[in-house]
This record gives sequence, structure tokens and C-alpha cells, in this order.
Amino acid sequence: MQNKFKLGAFGIILDNKKRVLLCHRKDYDLWNLPGGIVEINESPWEGAIREIKEETGFKAKIHKLVGVYYKPQKYEIVFSFACKVISGKIKLNNEADKIKYFEINKIPKNTSPKQVIRIKDYFAKQKKTILKIQKGKSSIELIKEGKL
Repeated sequence: MQNKFKLGAFGIILDNKKRVLLCHRKDYDLWNLPGGIVEINESPWEGAIREIKEETGFKAKIHKLVGVYYKPQKYEIVFSFACKVISGKIKLNNEADKIKYFEINKIPKNTSPKQVIRIKDYFAKQKKTILKIQKGKSSIELIKEGKL
């Protein structure tokens, strides 16, 4: 039997004050990093760049791979990239109704818990790429249960 994984790719973007960029979803009261599902025939880094542009209006470039995260309940592998904005300005869209930079100690409580871990991994400044298994319910499941 062959495994079929979904791939996700997200960008960690900081401003000059070392605050992290988050997008507030229109469909749920949830903040998350810009990113999403990698499309067919697209590399994870291309997916991250595309998603950042779609969700924020920024053109970005990949600086480095921060981590690879495996979500066994969803058969999903997620790539987390440190990115730099090279042009553009914040632009609200059909996916995000708010886009804002947050200090690491002021990330909203209704931020995807798995993504908070990825942000903290970035700030830990590991020398090697982080490889982690992320178990547990999705952010959407937690919202529906009133736990996020």
C-alpha cells in the first residue's frame, strides 16, 4: 500500500521589530501563518511563495527551511520556511480579513496551536532543520469544540 500525503507550506515573516506576520481567516475566528496546501506539480517552497502572495499581497523569498512537521492524523507533511518580503504591501483578500504583525509574547490566543509551536521553533534559532511529529486535533476541530 502506498501512502498519499498532503503537503502544506507556510512562511514565517518578521518585520524590522522581530514581530511575526499572521493572517486572520475569514471563515473561522483563527489566526495563522500565511500558507496552505501545496498544489499538484508545485514544490513546497513554490507553494509557500504563492500562498504568501495570495494571502498577504507580499512577494516574498525563502530564506531557509525552519522545520518539517508530520501530522499523522491528517497524513500531512508541513514545511515551515523563514521568508523575507521583497515587495508589495498588505492586501486583505477573500481568505484573510486581518493581517498583522505580533510580538512573540503577544500572539493571539486564537492562533493555531501547531503553528505557534512552529513560530517558537523559529525563534529558538536551531542550527539544524527541525523535524517534529504534531499530533492532536486540528485548529478547526478545537474551535468547533469551543477550546480555541
